[in-house]
Amino acid sequence: MTAKQPSPRIAPLSPPYAPGIEEQLRKWMPPGAAVEPLALFRTLAIHEELFGRMRPLGAGILGHGRVPPRDREIVIHRVCARAGAEYEWGVHAVVQAPEVGLTAEQTDAAASGTADDPVWSPQDAVLVRLADELHDTADISDDLWPELTARYRDDQILELVTIAGWYRLLSSVLNAARTPHEPWARRFPVRTA
Repeated sequence: MTAKQPSPRIAPLSPPYAPGIEEQLRKWMPPGAAVEPLALFRTLAIHEELFGRMRPLGAGILGHGRVPPRDREIVIHRVCARAGAEYEWGVHAVVQAPEVGLTAEQTDAAASGTADDPVWSPQDAVLVRLADELHDTADISDDLWPELTARYRDDQILELVTIAGWYRLLSSVLNAARTPHEPWARRFPVRTA
């Protein structure tokens, strides 16, 4: 059963789009995408200049990163879940999670589990802890730092922190605007006692 969604505070743009906006929306979507541009993108497009400036970082994180895609997705899923951004978590759960080999159990654990959840390897648990620490403190503890440096170079750690910050920003936009969910995206798993 799906919870009733509140009305958007900032309604996403609807077609027909102004020519400049339509061109930018096409750039944000994968080539040949068979779905309407995402509501997130259509919401960001309300501020055309900001929208254009945001795309290079977002595209760089998803398409040109130095962090393995699976590791990136664990951080994204956890950050979005901790921020309560069901929209973004749900889109990534459907599109990116299967592409990088995350199981449904791992995707659900990112939303409602802990770093100690048995679905996580010790290496995956480090990423969940990283997302949690950045969410809670905007910092990385001295306990976690050596575990990160044992596996990642400095440039990769910077990227992981940037990924967490970028998706926290998107989570804030989505939550504040009350962006409507994509009809095909997942919803957070129902927590059981």
